Amino acid sequence: MNPIFLKPIFQERIWGGTALRDVFGYDIPSKETGECWAIFAHSNGPSIVENGPYVGKTLTDLWREHQDLFDHRQGKVFPLLTKVLDANQDLSIQVHPDDLYAKEHENGELGKTECWYVIDCKENAEIVYGHTVKTKGAFVQMIENGQWNDLLRRVKIKPGDFFYVPSGTIHALCEGTLILETQQSSDTTYRVYDYDRKDVNGNKRELHLKKAIDATMIPHVDAVSKPLIEEKENVTITTFVQANFFTVYKWNVKGKATFTMDKPFMLCSVIDGLGTLIQDGEKYSLKKGRHFLLPAQTGSFEIEGACELIVSHI
Repeated sequence: MNPIFLKPIFQERIWGGTALRDVFGYDIPSKETGECWAIFAHSNGPSIVENGPYVGKTLTDLWREHQDLFDHRQGKVFPLLTKVLDANQDLSIQVHPDDLYAKEHENGELGKTECWYVIDCKENAEIVYGHTVKTKGAFVQMIENGQWNDLLRRVKIKPGDFFYVPSGTIHALCEGTLILETQQSSDTTYRVYDYDRKDVNGNKRELHLKKAIDATMIPHVDAVSKPLIEEKENVTITTFVQANFFTVYKWNVKGKATFTMDKPFMLCSVIDGLGTLIQDGEKYSLKKGRHFLLPAQTGSFEIEGACELIVSHI
């Protein structure tokens, strides 16, 4: 079974910029483009297949009609979503619900556990990751008093860093950060604070304080993920996280590396360099910004060149 390349779509955001164009060469809709939805089958709009026998079909079509591509996995929705985010300005302070809370309060939507690989960032960039209080009462009081500097934990970041962000974690990307995000297939976000910013109509953006307070992990506990590094012929494989919802790797290929597909499916995003994927005698160009899915029956394949990919699976 051949790799399935997918066409990304782009979302304008109040905090977006032009890095998706400047770094990846994407044709973005405006200078406030914050998100590249790269591999997804969400109700907000699924990826479109660019090649092969399924060209023009959506990833949702494939999930529903061609379960053999996914090792006959069942379920109403495709479970994962890959994004690239350009935080040209600070994102809102936010939290995502778990599956149980989302099912009850968000019309059956999945919860949202996610993770971030830092592709690039400005010097001394940071993220918001977690909070400082031990009780729900203290959490609510500090929100009501606007004590954001005391409440929020800020962490310095650099290119190549990885963060696992389980549902219930207070978090935010901050200015000058470009990341690849792997997450559950959900678009549910509860804003806690948004710096009193106004939208294009002059209105402050909606907050979701009751749901956010319900969903937040209190006290905060860091989700520790220790990378595991494996050196093989012409490839370094870094396993960042193996969690309930996904496993995420980085493949750093230098030369010709051989792989064997042994997962239900894999989602692959080229984040740097150039290469060629060779499978069943066919060659596929890999360049920075391309995204593809490896179906269950892919078998063995090779990647030749000098390139880096972020790869995930359930």
